[in-house]
Amino acid sequence: MCAAAATRRVVVVHGGGREVDADLARLGIPKRTVDGVRITDAATLDIVLGVLAGRVNTRLVAALGAAGASAIGLTGVDAGLAIVKPARSYRATDGTSVDLGFVGLPGRARRPPELLNTLTDAGHIPVVASIGTDGKGRLFNVNADTLAADLAARAGAMRLTIAGTTAGVLDASGATIPVVDDERLDRLIHEGHASAGMIAKLLACRAAGRGRVDEVRIVDGRRRGALDDELQTAATRVTACGRRRSRR
Repeated sequence: MCAAAATRRVVVVHGGGREVDADLARLGIPKRTVDGVRITDAATLDIVLGVLAGRVNTRLVAALGAAGASAIGLTGVDAGLAIVKPARSYRATDGTSVDLGFVGLPGRARRPPELLNTLTDAGHIPVVASIGTDGKGRLFNVNADTLAADLAARAGAMRLTIAGTTAGVLDASGATIPVVDDERLDRLIHEGHASAGMIAKLLACRAAGRGRVDEVRIVDGRRRGALDDELQTAATRVTACGRRRSRR
């Protein structure tokens, strides 16, 4: 169990892209994405539900338990943690309009996620699969980075850490960029330097900044100690928020 989890209230939000990809390939269903967001038809949604709410969530809860934590598995559907709106017509960063199907985007409601606060106050680590609902019984695939940013803002979190598979945001030479502000974020996206998956992370970081999350970082989730301040290695701090932040 990491030191950060032992000394702070922690919430884990996860996806499961690689396992979803594997199941799609096994069933002969093509994978389609835009800006790191998965285009989700009905068949893909069924796979997403099974992988995220089933296998991945349960494995993460078991791993945290083995590390000495008290973890509880959830989805964004539980207690209305993720009430979303359908992202039918999505404007991609290249300006094109794309129908994302059963993909949900956080709505405008700013209701605090009371269930998460209750669980963390009691010493538990909520592990949330990135699935949402429109409140009418329909389920939606939600990008995990997007959901994490939304929950962090609504919960009044001091920090959002997004774990990827690179040592933060990398420049053209492969070196970690220590700080990404608004100007550099826009340049990374619009000049094509950020990969599709990194675009989703950067946009989530900007959303968290707009939601007044104090510190937003992108780290290499494969490295041991990536969440521990005293063991922190290469990481990118994202200060972009799309507008000047007012003081609290």
